[in-house]
Amino acid sequence: MARDARAFTPVSVLKTPRPGPVVGKRTRNEWLIHLVLIVAAVLVMAPLLFALIKATQASSDVISPRLIPGTSFLANLNQVWTEAHLGRYMLNSLIVTVTVTLGKTALSLLAALAFVYFRFPLKSLAFVIVLLSLMLPTEVLIIALFDLVSTNLRWADTYTAIIVPFLASATGTFLFRQHFMNIPASLADAARIDGCGPLRFLTAILIPMSWNTIGALAVIQFVYVWDQYLWPLVIMQNDQKQVVQVGLRKLIDVGGQTDWGSVMAGAMLTIVPPLLIFTLLQEQFSKGFALTEDK
Repeated sequence: MARDARAFTPVSVLKTPRPGPVVGKRTRNEWLIHLVLIVAAVLVMAPLLFALIKATQASSDVISPRLIPGTSFLANLNQVWTEAHLGRYMLNSLIVTVTVTLGKTALSLLAALAFVYFRFPLKSLAFVIVLLSLMLPTEVLIIALFDLVSTNLRWADTYTAIIVPFLASATGTFLFRQHFMNIPASLADAARIDGCGPLRFLTAILIPMSWNTIGALAVIQFVYVWDQYLWPLVIMQNDQKQVVQVGLRKLIDVGGQTDWGSVMAGAMLTIVPPLLIFTLLQEQFSKGFALTEDK
């Protein structure tokens, strides 16, 4: 009977697999990968950690090699907020950044709609010209742009001067065009049969399907406009309307002496809005660049 029972016993029960050395090797590899990632993260965060530590120190300790956190962070923050009017500069930057981000998103959506769903002469050439504009940074065009904005349009010392020149976005047009091309054309045909116009098709169908791409573009443009320095410095002479990056630069060499503790505290404060936007939209930012056929 025992022999018969053994004959009908499954092989998986008779031969129990023993854990081999592969598991231990895989564990060591995982530890090594995590160690490399931790070291890389620390190296990337080193400048930020250094600035954060210096922001907590008094001005006399900032220029020293001390890397021990101090107790002057609130005092430095209060000084840069009240005496240097950093709050006003941040409000100006927030107004400009939000306006440009919304304007770029709207114009990019309309441009991509035209490039994908409309037929007009030289459409491919027009799109190539849009992409070529990516190769012309603001620094190259700053003299001609300054002459146009200040002399011809007379927009100097206004929000318009630092908003309107940045409303068009070749990056946004490219992202939305690629995304719209992955949407089945039969959807546009069905909407056209139902009497849906282009703008209704955009607002009711395309935009709800494009939130990830919109979030990715919003993060890119918010950080880009928030960090604008050269153009506001050139075109904006009114200190009450200046942006935060230029305002932060004015903290250096004020009265022949620089309070580096306040400068570091102000620098840490100015990175909060972009960091907050990226944290809130990081999922959309990651998915927005997944321009695959399955999207």
